[in-house]
Amino acid sequence: MDINMGLSKDQREEMAKAVARLLADTYALYFKTHAYHWNVTGPRFHDLHAMFEEQYTELWQATDDIAERVRALGYMAPISYDEMAKSASITFDSSTPDASTMVKNLVEGHEQVVRTAREVLTLAAEHDDEATADLVAPRVSFHEKTAWMLRATAG
Repeated sequence: MDINMGLSKDQREEMAKAVARLLADTYALYFKTHAYHWNVTGPRFHDLHAMFEEQYTELWQATDDIAERVRALGYMAPISYDEMAKSASITFDSSTPDASTMVKNLVEGHEQVVRTAREVLTLAAEHDDEATADLVAPRVSFHEKTAWMLRATAG
C-alpha cells in the first residue's frame, strides 16, 4: 500500500535511516547499561546498580518507540544484533570495566546518543517531519540529564 503522509519516499527513507541509527545507538547504550547493572562491583555497588537499572529500563522502553517510528516511516526496523551493532556509534566492551570506568563510559554513551539525536532533529527540520522531531527532542533531554547525573556521580 502506498504511503502518502506529506513526506516523499526519498525523505521517508532518509529519515528512516537516521532514526535507525538513533535506534542502534540507543540499543547499544541500553545493552551496555544493563550489562553494567549486572556486573558492577565495589563500595558504590548499591547506588550504581539501582541507577543503572533505572537507566536501562528507560532505554529499553525508548527502543520500542524509536523502532516504531522507523516502521511508521514505511521501513523495516533492524532485525539482528549484527545489523544493530554495525549501525551503532557506541561500541561494546570486550571486558568488564571497574565502576568508575563504567560511569565514564556511560557518560560518553549518553553524549553520543545526544549527538546522533541532534543529527536526526536537523534532518527532521529539513524535511518538516514533526512526528520524528516530537519523538527525538525528549530523547535529547533525557540523555543530557542522564549524562549530567552520571558526571555528578563520578565526583
